[in-house]
This record gives sequence, structure tokens and C-alpha cells, in this order.
Amino acid sequence: MGQKPFDVVVVGELNPDLILSGDVRPDFGQVEKLVDGAKLVLGSSSAIFARGAARLGLKVAFIGRVGDDLFGDFACKELNEYGIETSGIVRDQVNASGISVILSNGADRAILTYPGTIPFLEYPDIDLEIIQQARHLHVGSYYIQDGLRPDLPRLFTLAHAHHLTTSLDTNYDPAGKWDAGIQQVLTQVDIFLPNSIECLGISGMTDLDHAAAKLAKRVKLLGVKLGKEGAWLFRGEETYRQTALPINVVDTVGAGDSFDAGFIYGYLSGWELRRVLQLATICGSLSTRQAGGTRAQPTLDEALQYM
Repeated sequence: MGQKPFDVVVVGELNPDLILSGDVRPDFGQVEKLVDGAKLVLGSSSAIFARGAARLGLKVAFIGRVGDDLFGDFACKELNEYGIETSGIVRDQVNASGISVILSNGADRAILTYPGTIPFLEYPDIDLEIIQQARHLHVGSYYIQDGLRPDLPRLFTLAHAHHLTTSLDTNYDPAGKWDAGIQQVLTQVDIFLPNSIECLGISGMTDLDHAAAKLAKRVKLLGVKLGKEGAWLFRGEETYRQTALPINVVDTVGAGDSFDAGFIYGYLSGWELRRVLQLATICGSLSTRQAGGTRAQPTLDEALQYM
């Protein structure tokens, strides 16, 4: 797809997910409940995106930080299985890897996250040679990357200096403030990929139409994920809308990250925007067919059957 060794370099958080499914609402008071299923899968927005991009055929490198422990081994192994370059992952000798426990009832979920090494990833950890060898830089989970966040404008500037395009998916802000310097970062972002809740929070507005119009002025491309309603794409005042596939949803974990992977594939392939949005929405929809963010991610051939 390009002359550089990597199509995409991902800088972000890395951890497993423990997904519990069924009647997952806990009852305190030492009440024990049985659930329908439990699966340990590759988690974290950035890693799910990386796996989705590799599944579509992109050459991917990952930069992050995990503990020198079982969870760290598991996460790196899961990335390696899809040919993702992991030499840029730092193994922390002091702090343990993070983990998310996801309580899923199918259509909705609650997430309990132990951050572990996630907030300890810092700019000096980043292998800049790997950045220079890629065509595109993607950053995920802005709000929980405490150590890296202040230097993200610097990282995006460096990426542009080496002719990379850039994308950002912030994910939810656990603090509920939706700030943390995000407005400065957006000036360095080519493609911004929030969901509707994140779009409203970051814009500071209560109407999604107005929120999207506001953010579309800050970035070259804005893709807003609308869950079962599909997605919007904005380039300035130019807009496109795509409905989701009618899928029997098993688990929505990581659907937005699979959407991102499809979006970046289409963008790097030089597709026209309507087709980029269609592929992204298909990838997000198909990823909900199985539990976990990566188990049902489509190949390119599979996704193209739905276009």
C-alpha cells in the first residue's frame, strides 16, 4: 500500500479485557451471582484498532507500555499473532499491566478499568524511528494517557514533519471534564473519530448537529460514530451519512475501534469519502457478532461483500 515499512503506527494503551456476559449487574452484600460467560480477550481501544487494521491488510506497528507480567505477555502475543510489530512496546519492570473488566448484556456495557501501566507511557518511551517508518499515526484513549497527553501536540507535529497523516480517537473522559488540552491537540489532527457522546462533551454543546459542525471546523475530517444508527462523516460543510448493518449484536465492545480501522484503511487507500464511511461502518457492525473487540473483525474481502 506504500513504500514505507508500516502503513500505520499506533501509539496508545494496551491491556487485556475480561468480558463477563449475561446478568452482570452486581449485588453487594456478599451476594454471589452466576453469569453466562467469561472470556479473556485483547482489550484497549488502541490495540483493538491495531488488530482491526492488520486484519484488513494494513502493515501495523504498535507503541505502548505494559508490565513484565502475564497480562503484558498475553497482550503482546495477541498483537504478534496478526503480524503487528511490537518492538516499540516497553515492558515496565515496576508497574503492573492494566486490565478492564467489562460487564456486557449485549446491547450495552459497563467497564471497570485498572489503568496499570497505561498512564505511565511517556514521550521518551516512543521509538521515533518507528514513527518515521510509517505513513499514518493513530492515537487512542486520549483521556487516560496521563503521561503522554501533554506531549501529544509535539508527537503530532513530528509526525507531520515526516509526512505522516494523523488520527485521534479520544474515547470517554472518566473525569467528565472533556478538556485536558484537547482543543490544542485537535489543531494537529487530520482525522478525528469520536462517538456521539464524546462529540457532545468535547464540543461543549448539547445538540449533536451543532456539536459536529463545530468540531468539523477544527479538523480536516470528522467521523462521528452513532452506534446502531450508523455514522456521519464531515469534511468542512460536506457531509455523508451511513446506516449500520442489521446485525444480531452479541457484544458492542470495540465496535468503534473497528470502525476506525475501516476508516483509516479506506482513507490510506485513497477512496472517495462516501466509500470510506461505508467500509468503516461495515467493519464496526461486523465486529459486534462475537464477544470481545477483535474476534469478529472482518477481513477486507469479507467487508467488501457488504458494500
